Amino acid sequence: MNKQEMIAKVAEKAGLSKKDAEAALNAAIEVVVEAMKAGDEVRLIGFGTFSAPMRAARKVRIPGTGETKDLPAMRVPKFKPGKGLKEAVN
Repeated sequence: MNKQEMIAKVAEKAGLSKKDAEAALNAAIEVVVEAMKAGDEVRLIGFGTFSAPMRAARKVRIPGTGETKDLPAMRVPKFKPGKGLKEAVN
């Protein structure tokens, strides 16, 4: 399912226009991204937890050339599914 298909499904289930459903979905995604940028977790009980912990700076070796390169510390987006989501899928 892509974003446009999701917007259509949300509009149908919530009884909204596609334009309103798109605005709501975009706002929800924006809120999650802003929270993760700030280092906060977004916990949706029964669905899962979005987080972006810091990964430490490290050295990596580029396989093609064999040279090493320093990677800076960075936030890495993660999602941990909740119990309700796991049960619904299985």
